Amino acid sequence: MKKILLTLIFLFPLISNSENKVSDVFKPSYKNQLFMDVEVALAEAQSDLGIIPSWAAKEISSKANIKYLSQKDIDAEHKLVRHTLVARLNVWKRSIDKDASEYLHYGATTVDIWDTVLVLQIKDSIDLLIDDLLEIEAYLLTLTKDNLYTYMPGRTLGQHALPITFGKKTSTWLAENRRNIERLEHVQSKINKSGILKGAVGSYLGLGQQAIETEKLMMIKLGLDEPSKDDWHGIRDVFAEYALTLAIISKSFGRIGNELTLLQMTELGETEEYLGSRSVGSSTMPQKKNPRGPGDLLEYSRIIPRLSEIVLDDMINSFERDGEKSDDELKEISIVTEKMLDRSKPLLKELKVNKKKMRENLDLTNGLILSQRLTFYLADKIGKDTANNLMHDVAKLAYENKLTLKEAALQNKTVKQNISIDTLEEILNPETYIGLAVEQTNLIVREIETKRAN
Repeated sequence: MKKILLTLIFLFPLISNSENKVSDVFKPSYKNQLFMDVEVALAEAQSDLGIIPSWAAKEISSKANIKYLSQKDIDAEHKLVRHTLVARLNVWKRSIDKDASEYLHYGATTVDIWDTVLVLQIKDSIDLLIDDLLEIEAYLLTLTKDNLYTYMPGRTLGQHALPITFGKKTSTWLAENRRNIERLEHVQSKINKSGILKGAVGSYLGLGQQAIETEKLMMIKLGLDEPSKDDWHGIRDVFAEYALTLAIISKSFGRIGNELTLLQMTELGETEEYLGSRSVGSSTMPQKKNPRGPGDLLEYSRIIPRLSEIVLDDMINSFERDGEKSDDELKEISIVTEKMLDRSKPLLKELKVNKKKMRENLDLTNGLILSQRLTFYLADKIGKDTANNLMHDVAKLAYENKLTLKEAALQNKTVKQNISIDTLEEILNPETYIGLAVEQTNLIVREIETKRAN
């Protein structure tokens, strides 16, 4: 499974040269700096509580700079000690006063440090992913407001159902995107409580009688909230919830990708991805304009949930903790999610909406898309069941004889007796039969604009 996922991920480059990217959060240099930050927070908390000398904490803090922790030196040390954290401690100690270094990593266990580092990485990742979703939200707001009265067929099970607006459709993307922001914020609140300093088996052994207060103070210094009281070294539900949240988000964008792929079909032609004038769709078919962005979103929506499954499996640990960890998968799922969001931005910002084609497609069924409306009108005259049965016959007549709904209706005596030509023509205008689509869309827009302003 893991080998397959890594092969899939290879299809999408993960490393970005830009600053303030999720990929930067998981770079070795950033992780090494976080490692030192966590150790400094521990030392300063212990100093504040009188557990270690203040001069030792100051010395450790003064040397908490990445220049004192070369990755080359770490790799060389790791070949000797075969321990990721001890290798870093040994290299760092070479730059710290010997007496002060005696108080470095005082009473902590390896997993305390690495879990807290991972919590900080995920916290930063969530911040960046929320920023991405907020940017996408702005594009979706524009797309929705610009298409408030863009009439198109609403489809169920691939068939024309009733008229809607494209703004109504994109408002569902907009609302779902906002829920995804709120999902990440909810997970963030749990991540912020997940920094840990509880010792090897979670009972604070080796950390002294002030261990609980030390842990609390340490996390506050790291910008985290007061930590959970339970030991979660062997419990990975918070990380799993984060991964599953990203899986949900991926399916939201997979839905958009699937929809835009279908709307771009030659037979529909209702939307088009902007790819530039020199873009080539096929090496052998010059006419093709393949939906590349939508296709990528669909691909990401398959990869991300597979990664989340591995993180979910990590919830099963033996006793107080075993050696199985999903840190690599948490890194990958965070970076791939960022790639997905980055891919969606130009797609949604520059999406071409063919309003004319959408309107034309409303008439593809020769008025039959308004059968419900005519049925409801007749129901007030002749009864609901009678009207429904009658309109089934009218629709069948139209299909079999390639008539418009108007033509088929006027061949029915009951219809002719109960409706005027002018009223029938008014009823068969799809632009006047969209329910509360506009009002509904405006409510969603206003709700989200209010949230963005607060």
